[in-house]
Amino acid sequence: MTKLIPLAQAIQQYVFDGDVVYAAGFTHLIPFAAGHEIIRQKRRDLTLARATPDLIYDQMVAAGCARKVIFSYMGNPGVGSLRIIRAELEAGRLEWEEYSHFAMISRLQAGAAGLPFMPMNPTAAEDLEKVNPQYRTVMDPYSGRPIVVVPALKPDVAIVHVQRADVHGNAQIWGIIGEQKEAAFAAERVILTAEEIVSEEVIRSDPNRTLIPGFIVDAVCHVPYCSHPSYTQGYYDRDNVFYLEWDKISQSRDQVNAWLDEWVYGVKDRAEYWEKLGPQVHERLRVPELLSYPVNYGKY
Repeated sequence: MTKLIPLAQAIQQYVFDGDVVYAAGFTHLIPFAAGHEIIRQKRRDLTLARATPDLIYDQMVAAGCARKVIFSYMGNPGVGSLRIIRAELEAGRLEWEEYSHFAMISRLQAGAAGLPFMPMNPTAAEDLEKVNPQYRTVMDPYSGRPIVVVPALKPDVAIVHVQRADVHGNAQIWGIIGEQKEAAFAAERVILTAEEIVSEEVIRSDPNRTLIPGFIVDAVCHVPYCSHPSYTQGYYDRDNVFYLEWDKISQSRDQVNAWLDEWVYGVKDRAEYWEKLGPQVHERLRVPELLSYPVNYGKY
């Protein structure tokens, strides 16, 4: 049975007020379109978990969607601070938990494996261990040495963007691999957005690229250009100009609200958003074809 539905319907059916939401993707494949749809549908009191919040969580916090953020690095990558989230944290209006990258991914691994916690070797994040009570120390029953543990992270919903998927949710990713698989397996519900919807034959022709199996996916959404201003390897480049622009926009709440009015509330979906960006941006973000070398899988 097909799981292919519009993104607006997927958010309506699977994201609820008060949920823990994990928008996956590292550097590229960040599901901005899904975040914008959550803003449009005015979800509230969300806990936004993500290894690197990036601009998407700055925008969602600015729109009033979040009660709490859980993260392991926070910044406008290559530019500076996430001004909105930082202001809300400093004002005491936003709850937060901070981890190292290792600890954040260990939490997802525990959630994906159905374990209550995940042990780690002692890390260099000793200051985090002092201020975050979720870091705990137990004794290794085999060696008698202390080990650090962190609790499982089990999001209510994970949103994962991929290059291509079939209508059942079998999804393939290439380029930088982040925490997509762990987030999807840890979550109660999974929304998949894809640049392309392809046949089962295409997915089966290169099975090693299939990181997300369809049996854990609840909704599949065809959303070309979902990641802008992030990028999707092989489809379009990172919009570095916008990351610099956001640093200026986010200095003023009035400017942020105006941007949200124009670029989120003022468009109905990602297709309209992409069209509004215009041909000059499209051309600037175009990437040339660079194919990998073919692999011979032999006989089926």
